[in-house]
Amino acid sequence: MRAGPHSEGGTPLNAECRKVQRVYLTLELLHTLAASFIWGINTLFLLDAGLSNAEAFAANAFFTAGLVLFEVPTGVVADTRGRRTSYLLGTLTLAASTLLYLWMWRISAPFWAWALASGLLGVGFTFFSGAVEAWLVDALAYSGFDGKLESVFAKGEIVQGIAMLGGSVAGGAIAQATNLGVPYVLRVIVLALTFLCALAWMRDLGFTPSRGKRPIAEVKRVLRGSIEHGLANPPVRWVMLAAPFAGGVMIYAFYAMQPFLLELYGDEEAYGVAGLAAAIFAGAQILGGLSVSLVGHVFRRRTSVLLVGGLSGSVLLATIGLLPAFWTVLTLLVLWSLLISAVTPVRQAYLNDLVPSDQRATVLSFDSMLASSGGVVFQPMLGRAADAWSYPASYVLAATIDALALPFLWLARRQKTAADSIAAERATKHAPSG
Repeated sequence: MRAGPHSEGGTPLNAECRKVQRVYLTLELLHTLAASFIWGINTLFLLDAGLSNAEAFAANAFFTAGLVLFEVPTGVVADTRGRRTSYLLGTLTLAASTLLYLWMWRISAPFWAWALASGLLGVGFTFFSGAVEAWLVDALAYSGFDGKLESVFAKGEIVQGIAMLGGSVAGGAIAQATNLGVPYVLRVIVLALTFLCALAWMRDLGFTPSRGKRPIAEVKRVLRGSIEHGLANPPVRWVMLAAPFAGGVMIYAFYAMQPFLLELYGDEEAYGVAGLAAAIFAGAQILGGLSVSLVGHVFRRRTSVLLVGGLSGSVLLATIGLLPAFWTVLTLLVLWSLLISAVTPVRQAYLNDLVPSDQRATVLSFDSMLASSGGVVFQPMLGRAADAWSYPASYVLAATIDALALPFLWLARRQKTAADSIAAERATKHAPSG
């Protein structure tokens, strides 16, 4: 049967499922648009403030340290106080920390101030990481969704890509026409709109926050459950332990591409060219999301996608370092970005199928924490390599680190869990709480 306009793989969606997806996609659009105004110029912004390469990536490392330290606590907030509450808190924190960033740029603040502000910026993002996915999966299950989670996450990838493409291109062009601070102002304005939309439309369907219970006891209960269904669960554990290597390298490779492209282009003030890195990644997200159904036809197992994607990504990063020419690097960046965008929805679906509702936000936040911990370690290391040797050398080193994720993905494949199958159409197996 041919899939209708409101179906997932031929399965008709009811009105409630369509509403949940519309809210999810709208919030993803606004949040990504707000965030991406600065993604094409953030490293240049830090360098313009007087930081060296090593200091700029050390500041980014403090950003990821904020992610590491607060991923689980904010995940617990989402699992005990509500996913909507977590989302609203994240929007407010991100807006406040962005304003702080802008002020420090204007006064040429010292490095220690950038480190603290970057950590606060990271805290803002932790309120989103596990909460949004957990909210979506629970709300879909509550609404009777019985399609493939990959299809919904793929739509999210496409919407994020569209928003990121528009935001990053606009941010680079506006910075070149005005100054590097204006995109940060635009981010705060769109975050204010995001807050109002979430306040009006986001509801915790299929999940009852534990507001009436003892907070400390409830936090301990959720943490125990998150360990049980996270690191203590082998299929989840091995994928999560791969995250520090792949995630840490991805953060560096993305942000280092801005000054690297300018260096190859030969004009350090061509901010529009620097925005190409974020724009290419955004376009790849759109195409990667569209390719998810094709991935399901080529591979039978999700871990096969993760392994092939991981190996190919390492090869592409190494090639970027070995062939440092402007158009060659742009082409390789397109391929690398497409690869990440095609693999991400599959990884999301794999983990969500293995984690029960009550601990979902916390486990997903713990997964994000592990990815961020890699950024804390590897960003300063790779930034120092760029200062001491060159950007190409740092990308070759990044490829080596990225490849260290492969043994963990192989161990996950050996578990042969039911969630590893791409073919089976199913909603989450775990009933929502409440």
